[in-house]
Amino acid sequence: MRAGRDSQRGLICGLCELRDDPTRDGGALTDEMPAAVVTSLFGAGAMSTYVFLLHAVLTPVQHPETMERLRKQPELMPRAVEELMRCTLSIGDGLSRIALADVRVGEVLVRAGELVLVCVEGANFDPEQFDAPERFDIDRSPNPHMSFGSGPHFCPASLISRVHAAEALTALLERLPGLRLALPAGQLVWRTGNIKRVPERLHILW
Repeated sequence: MRAGRDSQRGLICGLCELRDDPTRDGGALTDEMPAAVVTSLFGAGAMSTYVFLLHAVLTPVQHPETMERLRKQPELMPRAVEELMRCTLSIGDGLSRIALADVRVGEVLVRAGELVLVCVEGANFDPEQFDAPERFDIDRSPNPHMSFGSGPHFCPASLISRVHAAEALTALLERLPGLRLALPAGQLVWRTGNIKRVPERLHILW
């Protein structure tokens, strides 16, 4: 039996309630507005998942000793997922933000009202936060990466993303023990004109 409207919860239901609320500030929402938000969330989730999994394959196959260790110690997979999310984040463009107050970032003073492009990938490789940030290290702990954002911008799908990644990588290691690149990583051709950094093709053998 389908649950009644009053008992339903979730983001989509919340958007519908905003649409139907006559007291909401900012004007009425049309049906197209929440539909566009839901479509965008689905598209962003699907693209982020497949791009991450592609990089999550490309990175471990270049570290066969790590792959073998994960096969023997599957309990390490959550830490491996966190490290992969740190070092394989692919946004492509900076996230645009408007400074609400004067703030000094390093040696640069950002004035209130100025546009700032935030490079999250750069934060994930900050040597003040991560020892040897260029190294892929599944023993890295704690791992305070910014791949899911922070504060009110924190990704609402972070938990399910971690589960998806762990399940997919576990199945990959179990079913394709001989997984390896068919071509040197330096010969990969990377796609242009895309918000995500992905190779046109990933040639593998198993």
